[in-house]
Amino acid sequence: MQEVPEFVCRRCGACCRATGEVRLQTGEIGTIAAAVGLTTEAFIARYARLARDRRGLVLTDRADGACVFLDETNACRIQRAKPRQCRDYPSRWRSDSLDAACEGRRHAGGVIG
Repeated sequence: MQEVPEFVCRRCGACCRATGEVRLQTGEIGTIAAAVGLTTEAFIARYARLARDRRGLVLTDRADGACVFLDETNACRIQRAKPRQCRDYPSRWRSDSLDAACEGRRHAGGVIG
C-alpha cells in the first residue's frame, strides 16, 4: 500500500482568501470578541454581518475579499479563537478551487492523511 502524505498547513492563506462566508456558530462570537478585546456587541458591529441566506452571522471580509483576521504574514490574528469552520479545513470541508490554491493540499497530493 502506498503511503499518503499528511496535510501540513503551509500558511499560504488561500483558505482565508477563498470565496464564501465564514459562519459564526453559537458561542464563537463571545470567544472571538474576548480574544480581540471587544464586547460581543462591539465585535458584531465591527467584524460580523448577516449571512446571505439570513440564517446567522458571518465574518466580514476585507476589501480584497480576504478574511478580516488574516494578517500580512498570512497568519490568523485569532488563531486560538478561530471559528470551527476555519478549524475544520481541510478535514471536514473542501472545494476543488481551494484545493488547487492551497499549498498544503498540493503538497499532500490532494489527499488528507
